[in-house]
Amino acid sequence: MSIILKQPSQPAPRVPSAQLIPCLENAVSTVSPTHAIPLTTLYSEHHGWLYGWLRGKLGNRAEAADLAQDTFLRLLGKREVTPLAPLREPRGYLATIARGLLIDRYRRQALEHAYLEALAQQTEPTTICAETHAIIIETLLAVDRLLDRLGARTRTIFLLAQIEELSYVDISRRLGVSLPTVKKHLVRAYTECLLLAAG
Repeated sequence: MSIILKQPSQPAPRVPSAQLIPCLENAVSTVSPTHAIPLTTLYSEHHGWLYGWLRGKLGNRAEAADLAQDTFLRLLGKREVTPLAPLREPRGYLATIARGLLIDRYRRQALEHAYLEALAQQTEPTTICAETHAIIIETLLAVDRLLDRLGARTRTIFLLAQIEELSYVDISRRLGVSLPTVKKHLVRAYTECLLLAAG
């Protein structure tokens, strides 16, 4: 079985580091200085440290540089929604954001690996363009985040209903819970699915 990935018609946009500082300066100028963290200062004082920290975690300069940039872009996105109060521990805050991005990265890699393994099991060669591949991976990540939000019992009941195609009664018997409990958890799961689809 061979998998052929076509190159994307347009590469994913990246913001070069040289363009990130003006972007940060623009964001700072849109909010009252008494309530804003000077993001350019935060970037210039802590970017080198964050890059080194990430390089130690990843062992790869390019990935560390990308993730450091993504961390500041995430901070910029949060900053645009609500002004941030001055930080007591800016490195701890940046490390927390970067850790979340690392977790997302590892989760994405695991899902992508599982997806490619599933494709490899098919008997016919599959040709998938890079855009379709990216959409599938993003959808899998959204489903993974959804399942992660459900809680253990709701997730188990939802997967038994959807993957194993068990009836409410069969789920009730297998887990030793009442039928109304099964229904309650499935309603919660379906509601989350609808919210994901809507938004």
